[in-house]
Amino acid sequence: MNNKEALTKDLEIRCSRLQKAMQAMEVEACVLSTSVNVFYMTGMVYNGYYYLPAEGTPIHFIKRPEGIAFENTIYIRKPEQIAEELQNRGMSLPKTLLLETDVLSFGECARLMGTFNITKAANASTFMRKIRSVKTDFELEQVRACARKHEAVYKLIPSVYRTGMTDIELQIEIEKLMRLHGSMGIFRSYGDNMDIYMGSLLAGENAEAPSPYDYALGGAGSSPTLPLGASGQRIEKGQTIMVDMAGNYSPWMTDMTRVFSVGKTLDIAYRAHQVSIDIHNHIMDIAKPGTGCAELYNIPMEMVVKNSLEPYFMGTKQQAKFVGHGLGLEINEPPVLTPRSKELLEKNIVFALEPKFVIPEVGAVGIENTYVVTETGIEKLTVLEEGIIEL
Repeated sequence: MNNKEALTKDLEIRCSRLQKAMQAMEVEACVLSTSVNVFYMTGMVYNGYYYLPAEGTPIHFIKRPEGIAFENTIYIRKPEQIAEELQNRGMSLPKTLLLETDVLSFGECARLMGTFNITKAANASTFMRKIRSVKTDFELEQVRACARKHEAVYKLIPSVYRTGMTDIELQIEIEKLMRLHGSMGIFRSYGDNMDIYMGSLLAGENAEAPSPYDYALGGAGSSPTLPLGASGQRIEKGQTIMVDMAGNYSPWMTDMTRVFSVGKTLDIAYRAHQVSIDIHNHIMDIAKPGTGCAELYNIPMEMVVKNSLEPYFMGTKQQAKFVGHGLGLEINEPPVLTPRSKELLEKNIVFALEPKFVIPEVGAVGIENTYVVTETGIEKLTVLEEGIIEL
């Protein structure tokens, strides 16, 4: 089977999954218009509306680009034409509807509800994120391919480091490597105030700087307009450099963090880093389908407390309250590994585990890997040297 045939078959699987879930919810139709969900259901991005009835075939209401040759493609100028076109085909308008109410503007949601003459719509945003969290075999192939390129770039990082560099200068060199290996540059994330470009690099005391963004660690950034990550400071001897750059070499992403040091660093940094590795190894021993995501937070926390490292765990001035997250078309998909999570691991969920520590004046330590849940456990997808690498 060639790639085109494999994609076509996989799109049929995704459509069937969505329709079965809609039928279970007794929802008559779903309208999707955000890039990530349109891509998931069609294999491409278009400006318009993907309309899926609970039974039957999808209809693509497209504004642009011209020339799309999907079956059941209708070109429109405005959403109000959707109802007219459905009626022209002898189709009744749905009385119950899924809309991406979490991410569409109030105006767009109101306009679509007016189009279908309904006053309430179910939330397709969280609904689709849940469906997308369990990957198909096709998607897992994409994740594995991405992991190989992610590893290849990280292996080259020592070759681009030069004494006296600033953190931004090093990040630019890594970004160049990423682009040369096929990185798409920016990557998709879910939620408000989640702007980031190609990932985060934290060196020295900048790792302590809190950020308004909901990532594991912060960093002051180089501008008040993007207060996250590298700040432009010179990397000094004895400091650590945490590289958490995106694995966006395919639409389905991986996440990986590795740590480097300029010469030797403090003993506590090595000790905390080893605890992070130990957490990963322990989670690999116990995680499987049915494991609670809260347990995947609580176990690392117990190990942190046992080693008296709580003041440094997931930050110092501001401590993140999660240790991992799902991955896919977005960098922050369900499930989230938090102490309050009610979610359970399922086969073919892909997630990142990132227990990290910030050592004052030294920098951040700890690793992050991407895993896939198998029938009996979890498999590490990002395989690379995990100790602190001395530059």
